[in-house]
Amino acid sequence: MLDSELLAAPTRTTTPQLLQKRHDLTDALLQLPYDLIAYLERAAVHTDLGYPDLAAGDAYRALLLTDEVLNEGFEYHEQALEALQSRCADGVPAILRDQGSSDCDPSDIAHEASIQCYRKLATSLLLCGCLKSAHEFCTRGLAVAPGDEDLLFKKEHIQTLARRRLKVDDVDINDLPDQGLVRREIYPWNDHEPDRFSQETLDFLNSELAAVAPKCEVKVTELPFLIDVPGDTEGQDSPTTCKQLGLFAKDDIQPGETILQENSVLTVNNRLKESLCDACSTELPPLEPGSTVVGCPDCDDTMFCDEDCLARAECYHPSICDKDIDTIAKDPDPKEAPNALYLLLLARALAMSDAQERHPLDLTEVKYIWGDFLPSAANAVPLLSLDACPPPVWTLPFSFASNISGPLHVLEKMDIDIFASVDRYDLWIFNTLYSKFRGTASARVNKRDGRVEVAAVHPLWCLANHDCDPNVQWEWGGQMKFWCREKRVGGVVGGIKKGEEILSHYCDIDLKVQERREWAKGSLGGWCMCERCKREAAEEEEKALDGHGA
Repeated sequence: MLDSELLAAPTRTTTPQLLQKRHDLTDALLQLPYDLIAYLERAAVHTDLGYPDLAAGDAYRALLLTDEVLNEGFEYHEQALEALQSRCADGVPAILRDQGSSDCDPSDIAHEASIQCYRKLATSLLLCGCLKSAHEFCTRGLAVAPGDEDLLFKKEHIQTLARRRLKVDDVDINDLPDQGLVRREIYPWNDHEPDRFSQETLDFLNSELAAVAPKCEVKVTELPFLIDVPGDTEGQDSPTTCKQLGLFAKDDIQPGETILQENSVLTVNNRLKESLCDACSTELPPLEPGSTVVGCPDCDDTMFCDEDCLARAECYHPSICDKDIDTIAKDPDPKEAPNALYLLLLARALAMSDAQERHPLDLTEVKYIWGDFLPSAANAVPLLSLDACPPPVWTLPFSFASNISGPLHVLEKMDIDIFASVDRYDLWIFNTLYSKFRGTASARVNKRDGRVEVAAVHPLWCLANHDCDPNVQWEWGGQMKFWCREKRVGGVVGGIKKGEEILSHYCDIDLKVQERREWAKGSLGGWCMCERCKREAAEEEEKALDGHGA
C-alpha cells in the first residue's frame, strides 16, 4: 500500500506551476487567514514540492482551525466558521472529495478535514524522520476516526520501522526517535536574503564593524569547498572553493591584542531560576547598596545588569513584558538543552521582530548571516515511499516540538494571532532562522555543573571563518571578545599582518582531525577542509595504509 501523499509529482505538475500555486495560496491566506481548506491545499503543494516539514506545518495549523470551527467558545471560532462556510458555499471543497464527503455541514466538513490533517501530519513527520510525533498523530487521528485504514497502516508501519531501527521486538513509543532532518536552503520564495557580496552590503557591515573592531574589515574571500565524507572528492572534477565573507586585518595586530568586542541582545539562557541578566545573560552583580542591577518597571521578575542592558532590551522586551513566557524551554532535560537554546534564540528573534515591527529575516542581527544553504535543486529528493528517510543532503535538524508547536506557542504567549501573521511567522521563516543560528550561535556552560545554559548570536563575530589553526582566541561573557593568539598550533609565534584573514575556530582544536571534523560539521555544514585538516588526514591515511601493509 503506497500513500499517494508521498509522491512528489513533477510529472503531473511542473515545479514553476507548483511554486505559482503556492504563491497564490499564500496570498489567499493573507486575505482569509482562518481558511483551513487553504492550509490543507498548501500542505498538498508543499508535499509535491518535496517539503514534508512545511506540509506538516500547514496541516497542523489546519488542524488547529478545525478545533476552532468545532468549539464555539474558542478564540477564533467565528472567523474559522465563516471562512469554512464561504469555502463550502459551492459544495464540498475538492481536497476533501476523495474522502467521500458530500455533506456541506461545517461541523461535518471540519471533522473530515481533521482526519485529513492527522493523515498529512503522520506522513510528513515520518518522512522527516520524526517517528514519535508521527506515531502520536496516528493515535490522535484514530481516536477521532477509529478504524481509519490509512492511519492504521501508517501506525503499523512506524512500529515496524522502529523495530528495524532500534533492533528490538517490542517498541516502547517513548523510545522512538523524534528529531529528524529537513532541507536547509534559501527557499525559492525567500526574497529577504541580501546580496552578501555587494558593495552596499560590505559598506554596511564595515560601518557596523568600525565600532567594535576598528582594526578589521569585511571582504569577500574564497573558502575550501566542504565535503560530506573526507576523501570523497579526491581526484574528482568538483569545485574546490566557494565564495564567502571573511574578516581581514586593516593593520598589523600584535600577539595578545584585543581585536573585537561585541554585544548582542540575541542572547538567551535556559535556566528558570538563575540570576542572569535578561539582555546579555551574564551573572547579575550582588543585590547590595550601590548595585547596578535594575529591574523592568512593568514586570516583576525581569532583571538587567545595568541601565545600558535595560535600554538595549527595548528592541525586544516590550513584546514579552509580563506575558508569562519565562517558563518556555527552561530547565530542560540535559539531552534537550541545545534544542531548548535554539528554540529560545528563535523566540528572542520573534520578540525582536514584533517589538521592532520588522520581518524576522530583516533583523540586522540575522540578515547577513549565512545558513550553510544548498541550492533548492540539490535538496529536491523525490519522496517515493513510506520507507523514505531524510537523505544525506538534508542537514537541518527538525522536530515537531522545536519547529512547529514550540514557535507557535511562543507567538500565542506574545498575543500574536498565529493565523493572521503568516507573512512574518510561517514555518519556512522559522527554518531559515534555525539554519542561521545553528551555523553561528556560540554557547556557554554553567561553571558549577557543566550544563550548556546560554547561547548567543553575535553577527559580526561570526563573520570570522573557521580554521583548525586559528590566529585568534575568543571568550564570551556578556560581550564577545576576540584577541590575537600568543602562539599558533605547533608553537609558532602569533601575530596577524595587515591584509591577513582573521581565523577563528568552532571546535576544540586540540582534538584529532576526525574528531574535530565531526564536532564542527554541525556549524560548518560539511567536513572541514582547512590546510591543517587536509594535512593531518593525509598523514592518518598514510599511517593506516602502512599498518595495513605491515
